[in-house]
Amino acid sequence: MKSILLVVVISYVYLSQSLFAQAVDLPQDYLRKEFHTARRDSVRNRMPPNSVMAVFAFPTRTFSNDVEYLYHQNPDLYYLTGYKEPHSLLLLFKDPQAGPDGSKVNELFFVQKRDSSAEQWTGRRLGNEGVKTSLGIKNAYNGDEFRGFNIDLTKFDSVIFAPFADDVADDKSDTADLFDLMQQFREKAKIPADYLHDRRYNTQMYYQITGALREIKTEEEMDLLRKAIEISCIGQLEVMKAVRADMSEGEVQGLHEYVHKKYGAEYVGYPSIVGAGNNGCVLHYIENSKTRVGNQLILMDVGAEYHGYTADVTRTIPANGKFSNEQRLIYNIVYEAQEVAFKKCKEGTSWQELNKVARDVVTEGLVKLGIAATKEEANKYYPHSLGHHIGLDVHDRNTSSKLKKGMVITIEPGIYIPDNSPCDKKWWGISVRIEDDLLIKEKDYELLSIAAPRKADDIEKVIAEKSALDNFILPKLKSGKKGF
Repeated sequence: MKSILLVVVISYVYLSQSLFAQAVDLPQDYLRKEFHTARRDSVRNRMPPNSVMAVFAFPTRTFSNDVEYLYHQNPDLYYLTGYKEPHSLLLLFKDPQAGPDGSKVNELFFVQKRDSSAEQWTGRRLGNEGVKTSLGIKNAYNGDEFRGFNIDLTKFDSVIFAPFADDVADDKSDTADLFDLMQQFREKAKIPADYLHDRRYNTQMYYQITGALREIKTEEEMDLLRKAIEISCIGQLEVMKAVRADMSEGEVQGLHEYVHKKYGAEYVGYPSIVGAGNNGCVLHYIENSKTRVGNQLILMDVGAEYHGYTADVTRTIPANGKFSNEQRLIYNIVYEAQEVAFKKCKEGTSWQELNKVARDVVTEGLVKLGIAATKEEANKYYPHSLGHHIGLDVHDRNTSSKLKKGMVITIEPGIYIPDNSPCDKKWWGISVRIEDDLLIKEKDYELLSIAAPRKADDIEKVIAEKSALDNFILPKLKSGKKGF
């Protein structure tokens, strides 16, 4: 009778878990566990003999009082495991080591354990058994087992890890939080305070290995990147249709991010930049607090993050639907600079060469318009480089100075003429950046962000189109100010 009852209970638990798994209706296009396994193998292949590599989760960070920022995993740890929770440590060994049961292991993963009380407040945890099942990492342990784990980290010739974060809080009630895992790792490897000057503790190699891998995207990664970029382009397109001169910067930002959520993006890849007029001259302007965009250009640098991978797409549009003569002249210089750079994008081209051809176009254009007299003066209006890698970070890890097949990069020339610049006042407050995402191929490139219009005439045509949001009117606030 007892055995029958046990079978019934087990069957009920299994059925409940199965029904729950179906009910949550999670996305099915995350990176497969086989992807992460292959990435860990690729890391081991690049490690020197007799070495160990440690990859820690990112710390949790306080937003206000007892409220934390939405947690975002260390992209390296996510890349290698698929694990999205904090307070964890991955150890990778170049050569197999003796495990607790005497078997050989080439990796150990310490994660936060299941805790029904904590999970009621902050969400479900995988725990070590969930990691084994869902992520396929056989040698997974609860974090509180690391302290007593029998492993000698002093025997390795190279201990590879990223520099320790200096803002990791110590939860005194948890002896296996990130703070404790780091302290225990330092003790087990006998890492001195001045480890950055000790060749055995190799932080530079950590970035070399992860950068060499992450700079080349696999087909599986490209599926997610394409989705993130497509979502971002639809956001740009829909905002062009909906924009009005009486909108605020925050409203424009909200439209972008609504579209991102509508199409399944979990987050933005970085704080959205929506700068009207002179605000667009602040390269990383994120206040987005101007209450009326008016007849100015709006620089919109916004990227959706989809399953960890982020797009980075910028469009600059006239809020009133038409470029003024001065705005169009500046816009077309930036457009031509981007076009010239595109033509150079292929395997083997250096970033230095790309930067030069784009900057030459900008310099020539600004001198021709009388805004700058020399190259040095022109550089003041174009103060950044031409682009960067994207992927799990918006400025993604990389090691190469030349383009390689399989890289995904941005090309983003710009011109920014702040108020009170030493040129004719008619140019003041004009800021233009056009940014696109490209997949580098052997002999050319693929423009991944093609769905968002780039030419000035095309942008004006899209702005003239009807928007699904044209009739979306919210009630006024009681204070008399308009909502939305």
